[in-house]
Amino acid sequence: MLSILDKYIIRKFLSTFFFMLGIIMLFAMVFDVSEKLSEFISNHAPVSAIVFEYYLSFLLFHGNMFSSMIIFISVIWFTAKLAQDTELIPMWFSGKPISRFMRPYMIGATILMLHSLLLNHFIVPNANKLRLGFEEKYYRDVMMVENYHADYPGNTSVYFSNYTNEAGKVTNFVLQQWGDSSKPIFFLKANEAMNHRGTNKWTLKNVYIKRIGYPIGTLQYRATMDTVFNFSMDEMAQRENVAETMTYPELSRLISREKQKGSSRVPYYEIEMHQRTSYPFATYILTIIGVSVASRKKRGGIGLNIAIGLGFVFVYIFAMKVMAVAALNVGLPALIAVWTPNLLFGILAFLLYRTAQK
Repeated sequence: MLSILDKYIIRKFLSTFFFMLGIIMLFAMVFDVSEKLSEFISNHAPVSAIVFEYYLSFLLFHGNMFSSMIIFISVIWFTAKLAQDTELIPMWFSGKPISRFMRPYMIGATILMLHSLLLNHFIVPNANKLRLGFEEKYYRDVMMVENYHADYPGNTSVYFSNYTNEAGKVTNFVLQQWGDSSKPIFFLKANEAMNHRGTNKWTLKNVYIKRIGYPIGTLQYRATMDTVFNFSMDEMAQRENVAETMTYPELSRLISREKQKGSSRVPYYEIEMHQRTSYPFATYILTIIGVSVASRKKRGGIGLNIAIGLGFVFVYIFAMKVMAVAALNVGLPALIAVWTPNLLFGILAFLLYRTAQK
């Protein structure tokens, strides 16, 4: 059963978090509107689409992304306020261990962590589909892919020289297949290729087809040709943030398929996958650090505690960015890169907890 003190701290924790979240997201939305409003007007974006497709998804995405940091600042804020108003003194001198004092904090952190996990893996990706679809239609620049090359299952390689989403077609499309003995058995070249959106159906123009046999092969020419491949343009021409639109099962399938192709984008997708779990779990670590730092009444007041808290936030974000760069450029496994900052800050949280006021 929760005591009156437990309910008081949990209520303070959650109310401070949602208040700060609302204020920060309001400022973020105002800055975003000021930056993009002219584009929305010039592209005749409907008000309903701006509100419900873009900004509702915008708030979900960015609010959840920074929730761990906002939780940290919230804990620092209201705990420092309790310490400054000497409300913590009777709690400390009640004779109960600090672990009992931490219980309501961890309950509040668990509520927010589970909420963030659900949002990260299932709800926010679906919301991002609306947001990024809106940007594609009313805000984004032209997407261009040049000199694409990838290996697909079935000993198949695909190459094309140029694609833009405005034209909706690729130029100099080449497909090759190899047999079990690594000898070429099929070659197809088309001056233009167009994928029927959302399907694996393609229409090719000015097509040369060569079937390589030993000792005799065949060569064909077709002005136009309708065919089906085991890939679509959506997976060949993707923006960097395409993983943001995928739920956990969808992202898992994408990573598996990209590994088969030998894609260089695999580390990006793996980092996205692991961050969706590591960020929510950082809530526990940051909560412990926040309580340990803010529970002491300092001469500098609440402002000093908040300054210390912001310092921890900046170091944590910096560590996350450094490890992500290491995963992308040095080859460090994404699992290690994403969870190392949590491990290091977990050790720091333990040390601060051990030296916290008893």
